Amino acid sequence: MKLKNSITHFTLLTFVIFLLNCSCSAPNNEIKNNESIIVSIESPAKVHSGEPHLYSDQEGMVYMSWIEGHPEGWHILKFSKLVKEQWSSPQEIISGNNWFVNWADYPTLSVKPNGHMIAHLLVKSGPGTFAYDVTLLQSQDSGKSWSSPFTPHTDKTETEHGFVSILPIKDQFFATWLDGRNTNVKGGHGHGGEMSLRAAFINQDNSVENEALLDLRVCDCCQTGATLTEHGPVVVYRDRSEEEIRDISIVRYVNGNWTEPKSVYADGWKISGCPVNGPKVASIENKLAVAWFSAANSKPTVKIAFSPDNGETFSDPVRIDDGHPLGRVDLVMLRDGSVMISWLETENDETVIKVRKVNSDGNKEASIKIANTSSSRASGFPQMALSDNHLYFAWTNVEGDSTVIRTSYQAIKY
Repeated sequence: MKLKNSITHFTLLTFVIFLLNCSCSAPNNEIKNNESIIVSIESPAKVHSGEPHLYSDQEGMVYMSWIEGHPEGWHILKFSKLVKEQWSSPQEIISGNNWFVNWADYPTLSVKPNGHMIAHLLVKSGPGTFAYDVTLLQSQDSGKSWSSPFTPHTDKTETEHGFVSILPIKDQFFATWLDGRNTNVKGGHGHGGEMSLRAAFINQDNSVENEALLDLRVCDCCQTGATLTEHGPVVVYRDRSEEEIRDISIVRYVNGNWTEPKSVYADGWKISGCPVNGPKVASIENKLAVAWFSAANSKPTVKIAFSPDNGETFSDPVRIDDGHPLGRVDLVMLRDGSVMISWLETENDETVIKVRKVNSDGNKEASIKIANTSSSRASGFPQMALSDNHLYFAWTNVEGDSTVIRTSYQAIKY
């Protein structure tokens, strides 16, 4: 910015102080970190917001959905899209006072370039603590109007249904979720039976096709991950053996049928309860990458494994954390088959969001700190989305007794 010679030193100093005081709310606040510039973007979410989800459509348009709390106990599901590095005015999808809102089981939004959108949230189905349904809504006009809510599962039991992943697929959407219909033992509401993994295809008229059981016994409350390859959808999740081994498994939709569950890698993590730390998967054509957290043998690690053949086989995993990970991973794949993976790490008594590039041959670059955060549940699961050569981040900042969503981006090189 050019200043006229007539401006006094006092005025210039006042101007500089003004800029410094406003830097926290400026839409493009640059932070240089490990030779990488992290640029903050003013978030469209208000105070008391959380559970963000980022999504990039096939044309690279980035969307964010989130939940905002209302003083009278209501919740509002909103979304915004990124236009020239600024978020658009938030649009409301739905509001309600009977939702199941959980730090780890966040709503999602999936979008096709033609404006066809689908969103999901969790709505209570009964008085029990663990009685709630996956609830879907569709929009045919880029979010201006939404369909009536409906559920993809047909069991009508007052049990847990959640941890959803949704993908656009031709003229449908594909959805997969954890399904607790078998946990309802003797009329109770809870964890008496086994959590299962199920999936279905969603039509534009809200009808559901080919609801299928993918795995009868899985970990109760870890996120699912899904991606679309040339063959069809692929789902990754934390499995659960009779011996309480909770490693990552994969199922694939090939030639119109689901494959049998198969372990991505045998960590051998035996744990009596759910670690609330699910895997992520990303793909290009038939190249796959799966990232996950494990604490087998009491050694917390974040790992990634690559597959050249649609998930039929995997390379040996590569450890990518810096020694003290908390997990909560996210993953995107770049055009050259390399990936960017994010996770939470404890560093100098602080919790930070980190990201690292890993090549398909296992070579990895130095990790980059994105931001400080909290290890508490309220901080949720940091999100990533890729558009062209920009990697976007969203996370929940814990500020006293409240939360607010922050967003930023990083320019990356291929």
